[in-house]
Amino acid sequence: MTKVAEKEAPAHIKHETLLELMRIMLLIRRFEEPCDKYYRAGKMGGYVHYYIGQEAIAAGLIPLMIPGDTMLASYRDHGHALALGTEPRKVMAELFGRATGAAGGKGGSMHIFDMARGFLGGYGIVGGSVPLSVGAAFALKYRGDKNICSTFFGDGAMQQGSVHEAMNMAGLYKVPCLFVLENNKYAMGTSVERHSSQTDFVKRVTNAYNIQGESVDGMDVLKVREVSERILKHMRETGEPYFLEALCYRYVGHGYADNAQQQKFYRTEEEIEAQRKRDPIDTFRHFLVSTGAATEKQIDDIDDDCKAIVADAIEFADNSPFPSPDSLYENVFTDM
Repeated sequence: MTKVAEKEAPAHIKHETLLELMRIMLLIRRFEEPCDKYYRAGKMGGYVHYYIGQEAIAAGLIPLMIPGDTMLASYRDHGHALALGTEPRKVMAELFGRATGAAGGKGGSMHIFDMARGFLGGYGIVGGSVPLSVGAAFALKYRGDKNICSTFFGDGAMQQGSVHEAMNMAGLYKVPCLFVLENNKYAMGTSVERHSSQTDFVKRVTNAYNIQGESVDGMDVLKVREVSERILKHMRETGEPYFLEALCYRYVGHGYADNAQQQKFYRTEEEIEAQRKRDPIDTFRHFLVSTGAATEKQIDDIDDDCKAIVADAIEFADNSPFPSPDSLYENVFTDM
C-alpha cells in the first residue's frame, strides 16, 4: 500500500478539488497515450516528449497559479499546458502542426504557448527556459506585482551553465521565480548518479545560490499540492525565489526514438515495474475510493469524459488546415 492511499481526505481540500485533481491527471494521461501512434503515422512533425508518469506535478501545482502569474516549461510541456487550462484542441492541433494550434502550428510539441493564461511557452533547449524565467520574474518584481513565475525543467538541465547563472541572479536579486525540477532520474538515458557529482540538488542550490528549497514526492498529487500552496504563499509574501525538486518517474522513453529496446541499455524492466506500483493516477484513485471521496463509477465517468475530449481534439486537429506560407512573415517583428 502506498503512502498516498493510507491518508485520510484532507479537510481543507474541497471534494470538488479532489475530483478536479483526478480529472487533470487523467486528461494529461489520456492526451499523451495516443500521441505515439499519431507521431509514428506521420501526423506530427518535429519531435515529441511524453509526460506519462509525471502528471501529479503539473496537476498539484499549476492550478494554484493566479491571474498575472507566468510560467515556462521544458520541451515536455503538453501536461503543463493542459493543467493550466489550455484547450486540448489547441494543444493537439499544435502537435499536428495546424493553423488552429496554440502557436499557430509553427511551434510544435516542444513550444506550446498560451499567453492569455500566462504560459510563455515550452522550450526546446535543455534548461533554456530557466534564464528566461528569471527575466520574467524580474519584470514582475520591477512592476511591483505580487505574482510569481514558475519554470519547469528536468534533472539533465541541472548541469547546464546557463541554469546556474540564472539561479545565481535569482538568488542575488531576489526575484519571485519558482524553480521546479522534475527529477525523473534520467537525463535522456543517463542516470542522475552518472551525470551529477552532487545528486542532492536541493543542497546544491541552497548552498550555492542562497535560495530556499526542498524536495517533494512528485508521484503524490496531494503532497505536491500541499507543498506548493505553502511555497506560493511564502513567495507572494516575500517576493523571493524558491527551488522545488519533485521526485518522479517517466514510464515511457525520453522521446519517440527511445523505445523499449533502447531503454534496456539504461534501466531494467524490474525497475519500471516497481515504479509502476507508485503510479500517481492509480494510487490517487485508490485513495479517493478508500476514503469515500469518490466512487469507482465517478472516476470511470471522469476518465470516459477525458477520453472523449482527447478523441475530439484529435479529430479537430486532423481536420484543421496547415498554416499558410504567408504566415511565415507573421510574429517576426512587433510594433513598439
